[in-house]
Amino acid sequence: QVQLVESGGGLVQPGGSLRLSCKASGGPLGTLAMAWYRQAPGNQRTFVAYISNNFNIMYANSVKGRFTISRDNAKNTVYLQMNSLKPEDTAIYYCNAEGGCWGQGTQVTVSS
Repeated sequence: QVQLVESGGGLVQPGGSLRLSCKASGGPLGTLAMAWYRQAPGNQRTFVAYISNNFNIMYANSVKGRFTISRDNAKNTVYLQMNSLKPEDTAIYYCNAEGGCWGQGTQVTVSS
């Protein structure tokens, strides 16, 4: 059973950047599609970005051009580089592995 641990969240001012990491243990990530989701207070969890095992990538329209998803299979890690952050990006960000495995989430707060 793959286990996922997110890190890299924090408090950042509008216009700033953060890089989230999702480290997997218990199995290789290389064959799995991976995704990032987020959940703001009072809202449902929503899709942010996706990367397949052969590096096909998709983004939610709200983050396209600002966020970049990537993966390093040798490190068993998926990343989410977030630039030009906005207050509406404030949420708990979750990593998801193909097959339904979720991490515990990392809080991102964008505020001045």
